[in-house]
Amino acid sequence: MKKVLSFDIDQTLNIAKTPIPDEIAELLRDLLGKYEIAPISGQKFEQFLIQIVDRLKDVGTTPEQFEHLHLFVAQGTQYYRFSAAKNDWEQIYNFPLTDEQVKEITEAIEKAATELGYWEADKLQDGDEIIENRLSQVTFSALGQKAGTEAKYAWDPDCKKREAIVARVKELAPAYEYEIGGTTSINAFVPGMNKVFGMTHLLEELKVEKSEILYFGDMTQPGGNSHEDTAYALRGILGVYSK
Repeated sequence: MKKVLSFDIDQTLNIAKTPIPDEIAELLRDLLGKYEIAPISGQKFEQFLIQIVDRLKDVGTTPEQFEHLHLFVAQGTQYYRFSAAKNDWEQIYNFPLTDEQVKEITEAIEKAATELGYWEADKLQDGDEIIENRLSQVTFSALGQKAGTEAKYAWDPDCKKREAIVARVKELAPAYEYEIGGTTSINAFVPGMNKVFGMTHLLEELKVEKSEILYFGDMTQPGGNSHEDTAYALRGILGVYSK
């Protein structure tokens, strides 16, 4: 029997970098409490709030329901849980990089992207940035976080640009792991601090076995999937539960 529904975010619950649509928000609201809901993504905490939590508030999710929502941030290297008593989110754990590690990764990524002609700071919107310190990982977003969805999808659809950046940055800073994600992103982190690490901690924190988790991700099958596919599956799960 499944006890936890876990999700990647971009492409799985939404169009990349946009808030989850109404139907997904309503389905997740109705499933909270019936299951533990555990999104796990390379996104920073604030993006989880914008893309998921705020939308769940919009559809009337209660504080008691939010206690069944578990945010595994930065590939699960940070974990946040909601307290209805405090009406706020609490950080349960975090495994941050040191300032020296952040500096080394940041300089290596900028150098690699610049050498290859993929450092496009002139395309950033006001207040945006290409490289973010997400505490337990550093993330390169080629066009920044605020760029439009169409521009992001068009920038590197076959991942060739990011593969070239990763190949060069591995030469410059070989002590770290690099993971291509989303539409324009590269996540950099200490070896082992990836989604496998996050999922292992998810099992421990929620006290469940691997067989009790149903995971949705856009790269779990050939051709990927979409938030429409996720909505279809969630309607089926909710329908079976209600019988």
